[in-house]
Amino acid sequence: SGMAALSGPAQTFVLPLPGEKGDRGERGLQGKFGKAGSEGNRGQTGPKGEKGSAGAPGEPCKRHYAAFSVGRKKPLHSTEYYQTLVFDTEFVNLYRHFNMFTGRFYCYVAGVYYFALNVHTWNQRETYLHIMKNEAEVVILYTQLSDRSIMQSQSVMLELQEQDEVWVRLFKAERENAIFSDEYDTYVTFSGYLVKSSGEP
Repeated sequence: SGMAALSGPAQTFVLPLPGEKGDRGERGLQGKFGKAGSEGNRGQTGPKGEKGSAGAPGEPCKRHYAAFSVGRKKPLHSTEYYQTLVFDTEFVNLYRHFNMFTGRFYCYVAGVYYFALNVHTWNQRETYLHIMKNEAEVVILYTQLSDRSIMQSQSVMLELQEQDEVWVRLFKAERENAIFSDEYDTYVTFSGYLVKSSGEP
């Protein structure tokens, strides 16, 4: 005898429900850089900035100066033929233009200078000096023999070039040439300063 055929309703398939969301995957490798884009158009000019604050003042114009004032505390009796008057006291010696060892002012800044020599004479002795420019006598300071000792002065303006020298020289007179001073006070002074440099208009 044969089996009877099953005759039931058609079988239906039910899809499963979606599961829970999975974890986020790892970040992938960075991709290759793209090609550079073309340069964009120039933007519009920005607004004008505010005015800046004033700057610091500048350096003043450089000017050259020269000035000295020296003195001598030691008296001097000269019987030598010519003798340079040297000084032992510095009042002002700007930039060391006056050489205390040689007794000479050396011109580093060409121009017009003023010089003044003051000495105290010695009674019963002659005082005979020259202000010298290089090896030439320029002006004299002279006193004859006298019972009194007095202050004597001489001054002059000179136009100097660089490397000129100005100094004081004792001249040999027939008698002893002397200037008075002492160890405590300064009776002899020599001063000079630049009035106008050649470089100034």
